[in-house]
Amino acid sequence: MRRASYREAVEFVRRELVVADGTTVSYAVSDGAGPSVVILHGLAGSGREFAPTAGALRGRRVILIDQRGHGHSTRRPHDTSREAFASDVAAVISAESTTPVDLVGQSLGAHTAMLVAAWHPRLVRRLVLLESDAGGGTPESIAAMGEYFRSWPIPFADRAAAVDALGDEPLARAWVADLEERADGLHPRFDPDVMVATMGHVVTPRWDDWSQVAAPTLVVYADNGMFIEEQKAAFVAGNGNATRIDLAGASHDAHLDAFDAWVAALTSFLK
Repeated sequence: MRRASYREAVEFVRRELVVADGTTVSYAVSDGAGPSVVILHGLAGSGREFAPTAGALRGRRVILIDQRGHGHSTRRPHDTSREAFASDVAAVISAESTTPVDLVGQSLGAHTAMLVAAWHPRLVRRLVLLESDAGGGTPESIAAMGEYFRSWPIPFADRAAAVDALGDEPLARAWVADLEERADGLHPRFDPDVMVATMGHVVTPRWDDWSQVAAPTLVVYADNGMFIEEQKAAFVAGNGNATRIDLAGASHDAHLDAFDAWVAALTSFLK
């Protein structure tokens, strides 16, 4: 184990778990009281971007998981199915906690968290889903996403060059902060082809699984997020244990660009 600083007021210990198919799942743990809060990032992200959220949960034990194919976890896992992602999270929870946890996810991480709560109900006390749906997307949109990631001029010479290429919006800043330093320059901590394969398994909606989630659930949407009102309303209506909060002036990555409102919604629900 090694100490890892996220330039926040919270100190983390990074740990690794090798799961049944040989994938290494990396995660960071902060000290604090239970029940633990487990947080899952979105596509092409990592647990690092939720370090400020962990700081706002000071006093609670927080676990930031790098989902397979992301961050410090195995970059090119053989299995990118939804079952594999959910199994990884269940394995980490089982290894790190003897009691149910509060499970939080954003975007892809929210979809994973939803499935963990459906398939492993004894592991989840409360569930928070930021910018979530039962599934969806199109092959065309997924292909376009892959082309965007492949268009990055890798490697970046330095972080200033990365900012020039990717922009200075909150999500771009999170990507730049998470770049991996190699001998030839800076590289993202994900592979575009793995991202495309991962999203290919999210296309099929999981309405039956969503309806089976028994944990009290907070669904958080951004007014400038990914989903239209009809999608938001249909998703929340799909589970009788779900309540909804909308964040004004926020994007799909509300944990980055509407931090105070996001933390207020999260901490109020987890109390």
